[in-house]
Amino acid sequence: MEKLNRRKFLQRSAASLAAGAVVLSGAEKAARALAAKEKEVAVVIDISRCIGCEACVHACRGKNSAAYPQPVENILPYWPQKGYEDWSDQRERTDRLTPYNWLYIQRLQVEQGGKAEVLNIPRRCMHCANPPCAKLCPFGVIEQTEEGAVAINTDFCFGGAKCRDVCPWSIPQRQAGTGIYLKFAPTLAGGGVMYKCDLCRDRIAAGKAPACVASCPQKTMSFGPRIEMLQLAQRRAAELKGYIYGAVENEGTATFYVSPVPFEAIDAAIRRDLGEGHPGMKPELENPVTASTRNLLLSFLVAPVSGVAAAVVATYQKMKGEENHAGGNKN
Repeated sequence: MEKLNRRKFLQRSAASLAAGAVVLSGAEKAARALAAKEKEVAVVIDISRCIGCEACVHACRGKNSAAYPQPVENILPYWPQKGYEDWSDQRERTDRLTPYNWLYIQRLQVEQGGKAEVLNIPRRCMHCANPPCAKLCPFGVIEQTEEGAVAINTDFCFGGAKCRDVCPWSIPQRQAGTGIYLKFAPTLAGGGVMYKCDLCRDRIAAGKAPACVASCPQKTMSFGPRIEMLQLAQRRAAELKGYIYGAVENEGTATFYVSPVPFEAIDAAIRRDLGEGHPGMKPELENPVTASTRNLLLSFLVAPVSGVAAAVVATYQKMKGEENHAGGNKN
């Protein structure tokens, strides 16, 4: 039998303690992951109940109007672009997503089983569980809250529109002539700021439902813990003998649509009647972060740019903080 001297005893004790620490760390991680899942929320949108009254649209606009862009009067294109995206003369438009309208109603006539079905579909950001916009934003200004809301920090967005490029539904919308790029090189970098629904993250943090959900007179939308909302969507789909969208698409989202007709038919109607600028509902979407080698390579190419951009943003934030602090000392 091997002699267990003092040195070996201490070495083995240290190894045992380290192993125990790893197990404990793993348990802690599992517990934290479970706690995070329990905080995730979602919205069920029952298309069969929506009458297209736009109460949700107006509630959204009322809630978020203070955050809408206020662009400069003389907007300049940035090199090498010859134009820019300006929605400031269409601020009241509610028939599609814009930087001034983060939710709208798609009105469709869908052919199904030889019958025409009229549908009204509230559309906004889906709030993906694994958001490609946040993963591939070159400036690192898109975050996901512990509740699952995906939000753009418009104070530091350069408007590069990579988020819109990788979004399966092209949700974020760009407004030129506003944002941090004007403070750096307005004719050389940046296209404005990207805007979209943030799921009323402040209301959720305060224990309230998003404004669109709270305002609907038809109870088209339901809000609550994600697991419960998925179960609700499944029950409602069974009642309608219908279909669910958003549970698996793009690796899952925080928005579950329930429809009496297949989403293939809805997607075809959107493309036929609405066209560009109106998000489709193509079933079984793959997440562009993991779907192809091309996008995987893109994420590596974007990473160094993200680091530089993040450093620039962090430096600017620090400078602004020091400036504000200095200004405060003068008063």
